[in-house]
Amino acid sequence: MNNNYYCDGIERRDFIKVGALAGLGVSLPQWISQSQAGEIKERKSKAAIFVRLTGGPSHMDTFDMKPNAPSTHKGEFNEISTKVPGIKISEHLPKLAKCTDKFAIVRGISHSLAAHQLGQQYLASGNRPIASLQYPTYGSVVAKELGGPEELPPFIAIPNQNNNPTGFLGVEYGPFDTGATPQKGRPMRVRGLASTPGLSLDDIERKQNLISRYDKRFGSLKYEDKILAGMDEFSRKAYLMMRSPAAKKAFDLAKEPNSIGNLFGAGGFSQSCLLSTRLVEAGVPFVTISYGGWDTHQDNFNKLKDVNLPELDDGLAGLFQTLELKGLLESTTVFVSGEFGRTPKINARGGRDHYPRAMFSLFAGGGIDAGQVVGESDKNGEGPKDWKITPDDLAATLYYTLGIDYKKEYHTPTGRPVMIVRDGSVIRELLS
Repeated sequence: MNNNYYCDGIERRDFIKVGALAGLGVSLPQWISQSQAGEIKERKSKAAIFVRLTGGPSHMDTFDMKPNAPSTHKGEFNEISTKVPGIKISEHLPKLAKCTDKFAIVRGISHSLAAHQLGQQYLASGNRPIASLQYPTYGSVVAKELGGPEELPPFIAIPNQNNNPTGFLGVEYGPFDTGATPQKGRPMRVRGLASTPGLSLDDIERKQNLISRYDKRFGSLKYEDKILAGMDEFSRKAYLMMRSPAAKKAFDLAKEPNSIGNLFGAGGFSQSCLLSTRLVEAGVPFVTISYGGWDTHQDNFNKLKDVNLPELDDGLAGLFQTLELKGLLESTTVFVSGEFGRTPKINARGGRDHYPRAMFSLFAGGGIDAGQVVGESDKNGEGPKDWKITPDDLAATLYYTLGIDYKKEYHTPTGRPVMIVRDGSVIRELLS
C-alpha cells in the first residue's frame, strides 16, 4: 500500500482534510470519531457489481492455496506466480494471474453459518440473519440510497437474486431479474424489453392508460399499500424500458466491438460479466451476477478445473480489463464472494464440504488499493491466522466505497430502528 501515515496513525491526506474542516467548526477528535463511524465519506464509486459464487467456492483451490499443508488438505492443484510479486493463486486461473494488479484478495474471512441459505443471506446483506427480521441486500440499499436512471432499474440481477432481496424495505427496491444469462453476440430477450408475440406498442399504450385511469379513480389507495405501490413502480419501469432505445442498447451484447467481446469467453457467466459492464456504462448503480455450481462435496478437483475455474477466469479477467478500458474501473466497485469456503481436509469422495470458518473475497475498482492481499488464514487454511475479517466488515467496506453511510438507521414498517450494517467496520487496509 502507498498510504503515508503520521505517527498518530492519521494519513497525510487526511490531515489536510482536517485542516480544511476546521474552518467549518469540526475539531480533530470530532473528525476522527465521525470518520470512523462512516459519517464523513468520499464517494469513489458510482456503481457496484456483486459477483455471487453460490454454493461456496473452495478457498484452498483458488485464491488461498496451501502448498505446504498436509496431503490430506492441500489438494491436487499447484499455485502459480502472478503479475504482482509475492501473490500466488491457482494454476487454473491464468488470466486472473495476469491482472492481479487490478484487484485485491481478502483472506481469513470467517463466520459460523454453514447452511447455504443463511450464508447467502449473510454475505448478501452484511448482517448475520436473525429470525425476527429480514435484512435488505446490497442492491436494495443502493437502489434506495442512490436511485438510478429513469429508463433502467437501479438494481439488476443476472439471472436472478433469491432470498427475499428487499427485506423490510419493500418491493419497490427489489431487483429487476433478467431471468436468463446472455448469449455471446446477441441481444437479450429480457422481460420489459422483449414483448409477448402479437403484443404491439399500441396494446402496451392502452394497458398503461388503463393503469393511469385506475390511479385517478382510486386516488391514494396504492400509496397506502407498499406492495401495490412497489408493483406499480415495477410496471412503470418496465413500460419505460420497453420504449427506451438506450435500455435496449444496454442489453445488446452485439453492440460491443470485437476488441471488447474477445476478452470474454462464450459461457453464460463470462457473458454476464460483459453485460454488467454495459449496464454500469448505461447508469445502473448496482448489478448482481450469480454463478453457481460451487457446492463440490464430491469430485471437487475435476469440477473446478474443467468447468468452474476456467469460466470464472474468463469472466472476471474480462470484467476487470473491460471496466478499465471503458474508463469505469475507478468509478465501479467489484465485490466477489461466495457464502463460505470449503473444508481444508478433503473428504472420502474427493470433495470438500461446507466451511464458513475460512473463505476468500475479491475487491476491485473505486477506492480499492489493488494488487495486494489483505488478511491471512493459518498454515492449513482452517481459520484466520491473526485477524478475523467478517462479512459485516466486507459490507461496510462496499458501502463506504459507494459513499453510503453503513451506520445509517432505517425503520421497518412497524417502526423498529435498524442500521444498514448492524456490526462491522470498514477494512481500511483495502482502501487506496
